[in-house]
Amino acid sequence: MRAWFAAPIVVWMALLGAPVLTQDIQPVNKGANPYTTIRDWGKLPDRPWGGSNGVAIDRDGTSVWAVDRCSPGTSPGCLGTNADPVHKFDESGKQVRSFGGGMFVWPHGVHVDPDGNVWVADSGHTTPELLKKFPADKAKGSVVIKFSPEGKVLMTLGTPGVAGNPPAALTDPTNVITDRNGDVYVAESHMDVENPSLVARISVFDKNGKFLRTFGKAGTGPGEFRTPHALVFDSQGRLIVADRHNHRIQILTKQGTYISEYREFSRVSGLAIDRNDTLYAADSESDAQRHPGWLKGIRVGSLKDGKVTIFVPPHKTNAPEGAMGEGIALDAKGNLYTAEATVRGVFKYVRN
Repeated sequence: MRAWFAAPIVVWMALLGAPVLTQDIQPVNKGANPYTTIRDWGKLPDRPWGGSNGVAIDRDGTSVWAVDRCSPGTSPGCLGTNADPVHKFDESGKQVRSFGGGMFVWPHGVHVDPDGNVWVADSGHTTPELLKKFPADKAKGSVVIKFSPEGKVLMTLGTPGVAGNPPAALTDPTNVITDRNGDVYVAESHMDVENPSLVARISVFDKNGKFLRTFGKAGTGPGEFRTPHALVFDSQGRLIVADRHNHRIQILTKQGTYISEYREFSRVSGLAIDRNDTLYAADSESDAQRHPGWLKGIRVGSLKDGKVTIFVPPHKTNAPEGAMGEGIALDAKGNLYTAEATVRGVFKYVRN
């Protein structure tokens, strides 16, 4: 009776043009928790943390890179300040380096390539209205910047301050990752998913910054996205995408061909993966409105079958739903780190 009743509703929504998601699965809110959480692990010596979205492990396997938005709230991000939003921490959580002041609007995803270079995606950009509000600032944002480990700019993808299409521009990129041959994959965008001009795609460049291709579009079908928010490669070289607003991860070829998907990891903001294709997924947004029945938290499971075996519950806060970080990273010892947008900073999860 329930299936008979649901079918006309799905058809009716489709006729109205409303996005129709595949029927969600039973919420996965349980599992072993073999971690001890260290709150406020990464220390900034000169200012409070802004909201943090991205975290990555240095090529040494233990040092940690993270980015933050400079200001405590969601806006104006790093506009109107010269605070450094790119930070490197040693194994104890002490900051050993920072850079990038005056270069970003809304620093988001961060990636460290095999040579130790640091890639940062800027998910905001200066509009005419923002430049009027911050007249001392220049056009910036909507780019991916490649830094040396010391903070020297090595490459910029996109045109600062311009949201558009590659090769000339990017649209508010959320994340960036490089593959084994150096090709650069950029997830776009961070737009409102109700925007009729929604951009949702992956753009690919070679190691020298030459544009190669784009795949994906806005939608709910296979190979379509609504806020592709994080990217990792598995042991087979397949691209794993956190398709956040569609409440799933998608498994694709490097050319963008759809292979499969899992919904057991919930509304994923951040992804990490190990050499055994164990997936670590951070859910920073699930609540009664955005993903009913699901809790924020970290879900860990095998990419081979999608089965979640570990669940790290949300941090306790004044809000009943708690909080969880957006970005997530895995060090060589099996410890996890999250970049916290709500309670701010970097938290560490020590594997017991």
